[in-house]
Amino acid sequence: MLRLCFIPLMLCVLFSCTIPDSRRIHVVGQANNDLLKWLDSEGFQLEFHEDPMEAVDRMSRGATFLILAGNYPRERVAIPEGLIASLKEKEIRYYLEYPEDFVGLESTGEILQTRLERGVVVTGDFGDQLPPMRILGINDCHVIPAEVEDPMLVLAKVAGLDHAAYGLEGVPAYPLLYQKDSGFVALTRLSEFAKGRFGPQNHWKVLWGHLISQLTGEHSLTYEAWPRYLEPTFDETSAIGDEDKVNSVKRGVDWFFKGNFFIHKDWKERWLQYQGDGTNPVGPPVPGYLPTGDGTEGLLEGHSSNIYHDGSQQYRYWIRADVQGEGAYALAAAGRLLDEKEYDKRAENLMEFLFRENLRGGPRSHPDSAAFGLIGWSHTHPHVYYGDDNARAILGVLGAMAHLEKQDWNLEMLEAILGNFRTTGSNGFRINRIENQDLQRQGWKHYWNRDIVNPAPHFESWMWAVYLWLYDKTGYEPLLEKTKTAIRITMEGYPDEWLWTNGIQQERARMILPLAWLVRVEDTPEHREWLDTVVSKLLENQQANGAIREELGGSDKGRYGRTRSNEEYGLHEAPLIFENGDPIADMLYTSNFAFFSLNEAAHATGNPQYQEALTKLSDFLTRIQVKSNRFHDLDGAWFRAFDYDKWEFWASNADVGWGAWGTLTGWTQSWIVATQVLVLQQQSYWELTSGSGIATHMEDRLDLMLEDYR
Repeated sequence: MLRLCFIPLMLCVLFSCTIPDSRRIHVVGQANNDLLKWLDSEGFQLEFHEDPMEAVDRMSRGATFLILAGNYPRERVAIPEGLIASLKEKEIRYYLEYPEDFVGLESTGEILQTRLERGVVVTGDFGDQLPPMRILGINDCHVIPAEVEDPMLVLAKVAGLDHAAYGLEGVPAYPLLYQKDSGFVALTRLSEFAKGRFGPQNHWKVLWGHLISQLTGEHSLTYEAWPRYLEPTFDETSAIGDEDKVNSVKRGVDWFFKGNFFIHKDWKERWLQYQGDGTNPVGPPVPGYLPTGDGTEGLLEGHSSNIYHDGSQQYRYWIRADVQGEGAYALAAAGRLLDEKEYDKRAENLMEFLFRENLRGGPRSHPDSAAFGLIGWSHTHPHVYYGDDNARAILGVLGAMAHLEKQDWNLEMLEAILGNFRTTGSNGFRINRIENQDLQRQGWKHYWNRDIVNPAPHFESWMWAVYLWLYDKTGYEPLLEKTKTAIRITMEGYPDEWLWTNGIQQERARMILPLAWLVRVEDTPEHREWLDTVVSKLLENQQANGAIREELGGSDKGRYGRTRSNEEYGLHEAPLIFENGDPIADMLYTSNFAFFSLNEAAHATGNPQYQEALTKLSDFLTRIQVKSNRFHDLDGAWFRAFDYDKWEFWASNADVGWGAWGTLTGWTQSWIVATQVLVLQQQSYWELTSGSGIATHMEDRLDLMLEDYR
């Protein structure tokens, strides 16, 4: 027996002795660390130690040693007296991160927590794949401010996609990584790159490949098992079938539940606390142990783009009217496709909530008020009226009613449409935003008679689509005439006069819907030409994989264009790209609305090119839906940004409110889910809602709301 027990022990010793020193790495740190998981997959032998000094004593000269942060960011790694000198004396090749001060490293003792700052390469050591000014994303970085000569990587707030476009001009730069003797020191934690959702992956592979090669002398690294806890559902070339799209719909709606976005009365105070006055309605995620609401208390907005160091993500604790209508539409669509009554119930509750709360209360509910029928922007700003937000809330409710085969909210919908129509000027434009105090002071007739022009499809065009939809149901000519006037002015000014918000591509995506529905009500060669002009230009940027590349318009017409300096990064709304050609798709402002609108255009015209583009876009959106077993509140979502070259969730995160990793239960999620249902059913929204009984209320509401302007 003794001999049998001794043999395995001797084999282990012999096997250990045969491992080359270059393949053995000594570690002080936790075994589940991302860097260690990757190194283990590459075949390195990891030997763990509790005490760094004892570890050095046991190491041979020139060994490789990793000292990793375990309680980041609360505790810096303790550095025993004499450790740095011992490492130098034995020529130990080491990587040390987030250390306490030692001889040669002196700090103030404070830790700087950052949000918008990113890593920037400032050395040529990493080679051509990671040249100077290359950007690496490090979320919620906690850095030790210290003076360091010749750093390899610094932390700074810089503008640009993958490259710091303005260098480090005008902003502080904090050293992150530097070489010391035969080792490297990081002044933050870099080793948990997967759990912290650092990006882009290829940039981090180059950085870690260089460091490990320098430490071990091994250069044949495969990266085949690179840790990844959040990724697109499918690869770029995966074949997509109807079953995948049905599953995408289910996962897309189940995300509402996984994220706990339905407010429950038991934690209503939490919502109110973090919503505040609406200027910065963000906070930590809703804990999964809290009960999920049924829609009677409303639906939260989604995620902010701010990612914490552990990879979790801030929530947006804001109640918006458009989100309630859009969310109801997605739930009802999925409920019909999947025969899921629980979705239907919540869809109905969200619509009841929309008309019960202050979003439609106050002056918006009084027939003698100039604001009668309008839908307030949000719970904190019910006095603000955006035509576009009203349009999406209206379309959401109308679509939800059609899927539910109900007519319960037709009166409220008609009042909302006419409330917007009577505050639309003589040329069919409404301007971006109307404040209640101005509306009450001047009266709705002031807005009805205004001679204004506002060729901004993002803000104007979907309300035109609503007017065309109502004209089809009622035959009320002023709806058609004002809308045609506005569309003609807008198309005659394309593209030079168009006012764009975050890019010209989103304006094209928004304009397709009213043009498609104009073909529905008046199918003329001119109207088809207008539609094809916009669709064709949009599709010039569609890639083989289905993605639609973002594009900036002329510099004199942009509301939020390219970030003009490092200092301005993150201070206002912004595009996801820095310059035209950047391989980024936007699911908040462009691809989501293009998806819905292309479906309507394809059905309205029967154009096979539109149908082909729609199918490609549907496949693309199915592929890039978020998949994660670790971050359950993100599994099934769509982020705003996707880099289709890297096939990764990556972009410029300059937007102050809805950045690259933002999600939205309304704008993004709902239109993608609901349109995917239409695609699967081979149906258009126009056909879906054709049975609306809204016209039964028309005469009465015209008498009440438009008086002599009938």
